[in-house]
Amino acid sequence: MKISDIIKQKNITISCEIFPPKTDAALENIDALLAQTAALKPDFISVTYGAGGSTSKRTAQLTARLQSEYKATALAHLTCVGASYGDIDAAAHEYMQNGIYNILALRGDKPAGAAEMPEGDCKYACQLIEHLRAIDGGDKLCIGAACYPEGHIECANRASDMHFLKEKVSAGVDFLTTQMFFDNDVLYRFLYRVLANGIDVPVVAGIMPVINAKQIHRACQLSGTELPSRLRGIADRFADSPAAMRQAGIAYATEQIIDLIAHGVNNIHIYTMNKPDIAAKIMENISDITA
Repeated sequence: MKISDIIKQKNITISCEIFPPKTDAALENIDALLAQTAALKPDFISVTYGAGGSTSKRTAQLTARLQSEYKATALAHLTCVGASYGDIDAAAHEYMQNGIYNILALRGDKPAGAAEMPEGDCKYACQLIEHLRAIDGGDKLCIGAACYPEGHIECANRASDMHFLKEKVSAGVDFLTTQMFFDNDVLYRFLYRVLANGIDVPVVAGIMPVINAKQIHRACQLSGTELPSRLRGIADRFADSPAAMRQAGIAYATEQIIDLIAHGVNNIHIYTMNKPDIAAKIMENISDITA
């Protein structure tokens, strides 16, 4: 089923994410991850692509398995950095041949160790989206794109970021998924700006449970995401106690989601970092709210 249809049909949606392992050896041990994530019965499961398309083949394998073996709706990531139109066409057609019609279209990040962004036929995500719509079968796709409540780190200001977002939506986007954020007021202000700029596609709120203080500080540096003082205090206090940090991070993410739903933000994506037990606990915490 198309994710856009799921969003229309359900009052509240909860989705999760899987990122493919970087080695074939690790891929052999992924059955438990797929089974445990699918067992949560999220409304869809997204599968990431890796910087520079580094895990693209594994993304195709896992999305196909999620739908064929586990009967889960899968969202396949697709990036254009360093890719030719032929590469993009081949990836899109492989997805469609395996019954995958939900694609998250992203520019993508530089490959690890690269000094500059590699050249490709599409420089921006809006060009990728436009191309996907134009390929054979592209009209059947449900295409999502990323948005940035605090502005993309490479944009000079929020006005410029909103301009590029409008270009992506105009190119043929069906829904948007936000980068992680930790202050709900940031999202509420962003949603106001989105509506003020005539963007009316659904926005899925991306929530990242903070269960590792060092990792989240690094992720915030790379993405430009701010840690609110309350969460910074939690991370500093419990950084040396993995069990306490896990419990506090789950509690904080749960509170975020409850507040979002209370304010009418009904589509939630949990960045689970291949930890279905974390998603399971959060989903248990909100089970009556989402029923």
